[in-house]
Amino acid sequence: MVGFLSFLRRLYLVGYNWTVFAGWCQVLYFAVKTLKESGHQQVYDAVERPLQLAQSAAILEILHGLVGLVRSPISATLPQIGSRLYVTWGILWSFPETRTSMLVSSLVISWSITEIIRYSFFGLKEALGFAPSWHLWLRYSTFLVLYPSGITSEVGLIYTALPYIMGSEKYCIRMPNKWNFGFDYFYAAIIALGIYVPGSPHMYQYMLGQRKKALSKSKKE
Repeated sequence: MVGFLSFLRRLYLVGYNWTVFAGWCQVLYFAVKTLKESGHQQVYDAVERPLQLAQSAAILEILHGLVGLVRSPISATLPQIGSRLYVTWGILWSFPETRTSMLVSSLVISWSITEIIRYSFFGLKEALGFAPSWHLWLRYSTFLVLYPSGITSEVGLIYTALPYIMGSEKYCIRMPNKWNFGFDYFYAAIIALGIYVPGSPHMYQYMLGQRKKALSKSKKE
């Protein structure tokens, strides 16, 4: 019974990783193609649906960690997925004025390359029990450039959205109301920007530690 459950777990994770891998490949293809043919202003329109689907699928990774399907700590997974979902839905989808920014191109290219490498790495590990050494190096090295470019794009897009958030008052809850509760999305965005200040260096240091551990383990093997 245990062996059968282990087989089902691997089968599910193989399917999950390669499905999301295909989604990010689509995002990268459309982004590069549109950037070359039409310019950065059209990139978001070209990648919107596959981007939303691929990024939203990452919610399942939180569940995977909670139920023990994977060993990734929730403390590392949740902030990264949460920030990306916020930018995907809370900024780009909610405020169309941000979509023509050049930062959209750097964002989706940074995200998609990172995720194509990551999902294919875990897809191979679940399917074969290992991944090639060059793939391991890519998995734990490309973030050195792609994480800063992705984070810079996220922060830049949130900042770009601030005047539109303030002007529209979208998602705001004003007092008085029957719940006796107020919420201002503009200040929530300011807080989100503030979280990036300590959060980004912390995550970068965490990933550097993971890189050192993974590559040193690979050398010993």
